[in-house]
Parts: sequence; structure tokens; C-alpha cells
Amino acid sequence: MADDEEFRFETRSIHAGQEPDEETGALMTPIYANSTYEQDAPGEHRGYEYSRTGNPTRTDLEANVASLEGGEYGRAFSSGMGAINTVLNLLESGDHVVASEDVYGGTHRIFTQVYDQYDLEFDFVDMTDLGETEAAMRDSTELVWVETPTNPLLNIVDIEGTAEIADEYDALSVVDNTFATPYLQRPLDLGADAVTHSLTKYMGGHSDVVGGALVTDDEELDDQFGFYQNSVGATPGPHDCFLVLRGTKTLPVRMDRHCDNARALAEWLESHDDVDRVYYPGLESHPDHDLAAEQMDDFGGMVSFEMDASLEETADVVSETEVFTLAESLGGVESLIEQPATMTHAAIPKEERVAAGLRDGLIRASIGIENVEDLKADLQQAFDAALE
Repeated sequence: MADDEEFRFETRSIHAGQEPDEETGALMTPIYANSTYEQDAPGEHRGYEYSRTGNPTRTDLEANVASLEGGEYGRAFSSGMGAINTVLNLLESGDHVVASEDVYGGTHRIFTQVYDQYDLEFDFVDMTDLGETEAAMRDSTELVWVETPTNPLLNIVDIEGTAEIADEYDALSVVDNTFATPYLQRPLDLGADAVTHSLTKYMGGHSDVVGGALVTDDEELDDQFGFYQNSVGATPGPHDCFLVLRGTKTLPVRMDRHCDNARALAEWLESHDDVDRVYYPGLESHPDHDLAAEQMDDFGGMVSFEMDASLEETADVVSETEVFTLAESLGGVESLIEQPATMTHAAIPKEERVAAGLRDGLIRASIGIENVEDLKADLQQAFDAALE
């Protein structure tokens, strides 16, 4: 594709990083199922020598994701956690990390149960308050980890303001953009040093692949990501890359429907007698609504809501749905529902979880692209069955 900067997002989602195969004219990027490549002479290859280091299908995916994020460099991984682990590999003993207090449970787990044994320190703060973020910074702070919207409370963090704080301390600012996707939010444009994704979610979009990505404009930082990508080996296979490339082609049209459905469902839930509180940044009642409207193009497909109910009662609600599937993950065309306390955020100790606002009555829903009236009816019958 020609210089893709001249094309709009929808066009780049289909074409960026990809050209028809020169030999056959194949429109879709081929699945290069190779572990190794012929060399013309010892140490002289044609761009590829071993597929952990590089694979043509992966190259196209990395270029595509980088283009969508507005970045120069992209790296793909076998999972979102593989991407997160690569960022953490940049840290050294004694370094300090500031992170959102309601980060994804897997992120919290790798921070506190894997990397804390290497003499790293982690502080989890309310990043919706720039004052709290700045107060947590130290001379030893090397990484500021941002999720926005956060998982699962859908809080909105000021990316530009947080990146400025990180810059003052020469710390790396990394934004997990999984919930928003680059279609709705582009953190590099707001000053972040790098963006990470779970490609498993909206980017893949069909609940059939696991993957991760890192994007940056900094060549030196990308070189470091590439070193650890190759050295640690959390790289995706070519079939996984092919599936994500298929997913990014329809990302804009899917996200439009996700957003429309989520907004309608959030408004319905907000007026429902069985629901105490709805977490959705598209609602004017959301405390960060204005900031979300400023730094996002729309408000996403995730809705969380809280009921005045016990852990057992909310477990009954999520178990009674028929259109919504009780499952972890998010971002597929089908609607999913889950109980964070016992599922995605079970790794967080209860006292810490509750203090962060993840109470027993909290339910998280990934709103798919089904008919929204069917989704409302399904939740209603689940409420009736579980709470009668």
C-alpha cells in the first residue's frame, strides 16, 4: 500500500501493511507456515531466517496494527500478557511502577505475583486523579501503566496529563488500549510512549484467536521490544496473525455497532429498578464523561453495572442469561457476561478488590453486535429468574 498516512482509518484497517501477493496475486496475506528459511549464503538471507525472529504474515500484522495506532513500529505477541511481559522486561531491580488501581486481573497478577520477587515495587492508584498519580511518583519510577477505559469499572484516565507526569520523571508511559481500540482512541497522539493491546479482543473480534501487540514511535524503544520479543519467544504463529488481520478489516464497522448497542443498553440499565449503578463513559452521569468525549471518538462496547446483591445472587444472574454467554474475555461479535470477583479479577485479594470498587454485586458485560432489544430481554429474564 502507498504511504498510508494519506488514507483514513477505515481504508487503512483493510489495506495497511498488506499488498496482493506478487507471484500469485492472492489478495489476502498468505499464512507462511514456516519455521525456517533458505539462506543464499551463510548469514545472507532475504529478510527472514527463523520464524521466532520474523515471519512474513506477522510482519504484515505488525505493520497493520502500527498504522491503525498511528505509530511507526509494531510488534505482535502470542498473547496480551506476552506484550505486557515484554514491557516489564525493560525494568531493573529497584525500579518503581505506578499503575491504575483497577487494572485487568492478569496485569495485576503479573505485577504482584511474578515481578515483585525481582525487587520491583508497584503502587496502584486512582489514576482518574492526576494529583494522586503525581503523588505516587518517585525518582525510581520507570514505568507508568495506564488502562483507559479501565477494566472493569470503565474509569477514564487523562492520557495526555498522565504522559506529561511520566515525562517529568523520565518514566515510560504505556497505555493498554484494548477496551477502546485505535478506532476510538489513539494514545500515541496524546503523548504516550507506547500502546499495548490484547489482540484477542476487539482487534481479532471473533473469539477465535489469542494475541497481543506493542506499538511505539520510538525506534530505540521498538528495538528493545524486538530484542525481548525474539529472546523470550512469546511470538504468535502465522495462522493467529492471519486471523487478526482478518479481524482488523472489519474493526470500524464492528465497533460502530458495539458502541451503539452498549449505549442503548447502558441507558436501559440506568433506569432499571434492579440496578444500583451503571459504569459506562457514554452516560452523562459518568464522572469522566467529558474527558472520555474529549479523548475518545466514541465510548466503546463494554458496560459494567452493580446490583445490591450478594456474590451468590449476582452469580445466579450471570448464569441465567441465554443470549449473553457466561465467559471471560470480551470484544467478540457475541455478547459475553461475567462476574469479575470470581472470574477475571479473582487474582486480586478481596480486601484490595473491594477497596478498588470491585464489589460482589458487580457484573461486567461485553456488548456484542446482536439486536439490542434481544439483549435487553435476555437480561430482564435473567433478573427475573435469579432475583424472584
